This record gives sequence, structure tokens and C-alpha cells, in this order.
Amino acid sequence: MTSTTDTAAPALAPGPHHATPERLMARLAELGIPTRTVEHPPLYTVEESRRLRGDLPGGHCKNLFLKDRKDQLWLVVTLEDRAIDMKGLSDRIGSARLSFGRPELLVEVLGITPGAVTPFALINDPGQRVSVVLDREMMGFDPLNYHPLTNRATTAIAPADLLRFIAACGHRPAIVDLA
Repeated sequence: MTSTTDTAAPALAPGPHHATPERLMARLAELGIPTRTVEHPPLYTVEESRRLRGDLPGGHCKNLFLKDRKDQLWLVVTLEDRAIDMKGLSDRIGSARLSFGRPELLVEVLGITPGAVTPFALINDPGQRVSVVLDREMMGFDPLNYHPLTNRATTAIAPADLLRFIAACGHRPAIVDLA
């Protein structure tokens, strides 16, 4: 009898110390921040989001989890249509050369999996390992739409309330013109 060994990597999953979508909603309620959440099938790309979101009003966003060559972590939050030039971005935010953060690092630091990157994940970064950059133009939309720690829902939040939430997580975002 031959035995086989499963060589597949273990599935990425947040740990028990990371917030759940339910804990996120409770924290937003504790802060007095109103939101509106719509559930939907899992979305992995901006294109899928456009097809399935229907008539959700407001700014629709994408979120980039990045690491620079000096090991600084970045969460860049911008409008979904914004083309991002990584070299130009590093110049604008004052970072070393940027690349996308590994999925394992994303799970470790922000407690979310690829496809669910969101500023709401800052709830899982009490040590402020991640520097936050918000697109100035995006902040002019009301509401703003992000995944609530899962890509199976979209949560709308006012820009001022997003800033309050980020501050309550101990972060001070840079608001940068990414156009």
C-alpha cells in the first residue's frame, strides 16, 4: 500500500484573535457610526463588483496592501478606477520601492484574505504596523463602499465616519492626491 502526502499549502484564514464581520459591526455601533451593509456573492475583482453591485450609491473603492523594500507596510485606499503607478505612488507617499504584500502577511497583519482588503481591517492592527493612505478624490464621495472583512458583503460609510473609525483604530491616515 502506498501513502500519499498532501503537499497543498494550508488555506489562508484569519486567526481567532482577529475581528469577525460581526465584531466589526459591533465596534462601528459602539463608535456611533452608522453604516449600511448589503450581502452578495463573493467578489474578488473590481470587475466582478461592477457587475454585481446593482445600484449601490457612492464611491466604489479598491484597496492595495503593499510592502516597501524597507519592510514598511501600506494600505492604499482609492477609487476603483484609479490606475496606480507603483513608482509614482512610492514618490507620492514617501516610501521605498513598493510591491504587493504576500497573502500570508495580509492575513497575519490585517486578519483578512486577498479579495477582502479593506480599511475596516485596521481593527486588526492595534500595533499600527500599517501606514494608511487615502485618495483625496475618493474622500469627496458619500458614501464610500468597502468590504466588511469579507468579500461577501459591501458596507457603505460616510467619509467623516471612515476617518473616525480609522482614528479609533489608532491610525492617522495620509490623505494624498493619487490622480
